[in-house]
Amino acid sequence: MADAPGSQKSERASQLIKEIDILWITAGLGCDGDSIAMTAATQPSLEDIVLGGIPGIPKVNFHHPILALETGEEFMKRFELAAEGKLDPFILVIEGSIPNETNKKEGYWTGFGTDKETGQPITSCEWIDRLAPKAWAILAAGTCATYGGIHAIEGNPTGCMGLPDYLGWQWKSKAGIPIVCVPGCPVQPDNFMETLLYLLQQAAGNAPMISLDEALRPTWLFAATVHEGCDRGGYYEQGDFAESYGSNSCIVKQGCWGPVVQCNVGKRGWMGGIGGCPNVGGICIGCTMPGFPDKFMPFMNQPPGSLLSSEAITTYGAAIRALRRFTQASLNKEPEWRQPVEKQAGEAGSKNKQ
Repeated sequence: MADAPGSQKSERASQLIKEIDILWITAGLGCDGDSIAMTAATQPSLEDIVLGGIPGIPKVNFHHPILALETGEEFMKRFELAAEGKLDPFILVIEGSIPNETNKKEGYWTGFGTDKETGQPITSCEWIDRLAPKAWAILAAGTCATYGGIHAIEGNPTGCMGLPDYLGWQWKSKAGIPIVCVPGCPVQPDNFMETLLYLLQQAAGNAPMISLDEALRPTWLFAATVHEGCDRGGYYEQGDFAESYGSNSCIVKQGCWGPVVQCNVGKRGWMGGIGGCPNVGGICIGCTMPGFPDKFMPFMNQPPGSLLSSEAITTYGAAIRALRRFTQASLNKEPEWRQPVEKQAGEAGSKNKQ
């Protein structure tokens, strides 16, 4: 006999998460810039989530080594319980790139806490190995954690990588959630907090499985390019390129990769809707892309692909600018019927005599 609809509903409701811990590890190879950026978020803010300011999401217990009130063994206790399977559910947040701890004879690259039996540091890789299988979801914060970032540049001695490279690009949590990557160097604060909020809504049963692109980025945040949301996009269309810094024109010829880089900072701004690299005159160097930084170097040089496109747009843009100036001149004059009747009659007589 099939279960009654009511019993199915009550069983589903019992599976929804009412309280969840967030364990944040900053002990990868990083600069803590993503943690700092997060404190500037407003849509939502960290306070909104931690203090219960958003209805409909689970109660959140937030454990961050910099922002926590606890210290030492008291702080590490939650991570130890999670590794033992005694803290469930939890979201694991990783900040900083993941080093290769097997590429040297001795020592370690990064550690977090101390092993009570050996007195030696517990490496970041060990923590990931212990916690990843038990996590409800894993969130990689910033380009270092997502794809390796600056530290993973060719020739680096650490052999570091992003979390998908370490765990595997097809990895899924015990809840069936892929690694969620929110890149940026550092991460755009509202992008990260909005993604975290989505996962909390999903945990509460209020949202479907998070939608990710082939690079494991949230699709609604990283589908469009910087160029498509850039304040300077209209100048590119008109073939109006800046010849030096400080110009309001398009800065592709100054080295901006905006036309191909997937990032929403042009639209969203950096903090409180203000800023965003090209909006304030800074070229896009592709920090949200898996190929960063190697494939975007040397910086400050015109991207190879834009050499052809910018030349092609120059002739078209010149014609467009001329046509627009012609139309603009007409639109900057009032219609004749908005003048006094006597003046209209005088002008009409003058035209008849001519």
